[in-house]
Amino acid sequence: MRARIGAVVAIAGLAAVGQSGWTPAVAGPALLFEQDSGRVLYAEDQDHLWYPASLTKIMTSYLVFEALKTGRLTLEQKISVSEKANLQPPSKVGLPVGGEMTVDLAIKALIVKSANDVAVMLAEAIGGNEEAFVKLMNDTAKRLGMHRTNFVNPNGLPAPEQVTTARDLAKLSRAIIKDFPEHAALWTLSEVRIGKIRLATHNHLLKTFEGADGLKTGFICDAGFNVVSSATRDGRKLVAVVLGEPSGRERSIRAASLMDHGFQTQGWKQLFNSTTIESMPIAADAKGIQSVRQTVTAWNCGNRPPPRPVAKKKQGPVVAAAKANAGKAKAGVSPSETGSASATASQPKKAATKPSVAANTKPAAKAPE
Repeated sequence: MRARIGAVVAIAGLAAVGQSGWTPAVAGPALLFEQDSGRVLYAEDQDHLWYPASLTKIMTSYLVFEALKTGRLTLEQKISVSEKANLQPPSKVGLPVGGEMTVDLAIKALIVKSANDVAVMLAEAIGGNEEAFVKLMNDTAKRLGMHRTNFVNPNGLPAPEQVTTARDLAKLSRAIIKDFPEHAALWTLSEVRIGKIRLATHNHLLKTFEGADGLKTGFICDAGFNVVSSATRDGRKLVAVVLGEPSGRERSIRAASLMDHGFQTQGWKQLFNSTTIESMPIAADAKGIQSVRQTVTAWNCGNRPPPRPVAKKKQGPVVAAAKANAGKAKAGVSPSETGSASATASQPKKAATKPSVAANTKPAAKAPE
């Protein structure tokens, strides 16, 4: 099974090499499972410790949904921005201290925008303060069997002690889908509007992969690009956990390849597969936490993204003649001797073009998701 899916991912990677001229880094942990049965269709380094980044917000969402079910929160209830929430770095909504928003809008901003300030707002509304909420996160993680996970904040911003594994994220994702089906539509949202501002999702598979219906992306430099992605076809839901990819594009490619493989693996082939997320033995070679910062193609991680191929513009006859005349002028031939486009060639100031502003501007730094 591993060899087969590895070939699928490799083929997808080769497509990326051909288009961008660079070779993707070695893949990080991954796990593909069937939602209803919990059967594992593919697993690789599933017990290696990893930084969850904004996949942390799946747990934050779990506790919000729980608070809604018990009546501790209501969708219409307004929560306010504390000074601590306001100080969180992007991605964020950016309301001022004292600003308010409904819980309904807050959970949408948390899932779609991956807003770090909103995560703290919700944590304070449920736990009273962030520290108490983090305790709830870790208590819930233990209850769900996430034995190698530890949370220290509700948004996934960099913290050395905030760790998880692909298997633990699979357990969490399966639980939130199973326990809160009434909120399933939230994971399918491709955008959310706050006033006149439109905030788009980082999960591009929602727009490009057939049947995609969730869940969440995450990114910090040390974790690389992470995603928990789900899709449903013919009533069968699969969930893929992908960690440590070097770019958002590679993240989407690998998740799509895994799920495509899973949808093709049906029928009698799975009758003999009894391995589940719970029953799969803990890997004896499970590694401790490691950073993949050096493989991540993002300016703010210290690595320049690969250049995109630029198509050459076809020269018109006037421009081509002007360049030809310029070359002859250097060789000691008068432009007037060529008999064409002499006026254009003799006026370099008019023919010259200003350098593009975009060409001299670095891409904006990639904010944590």
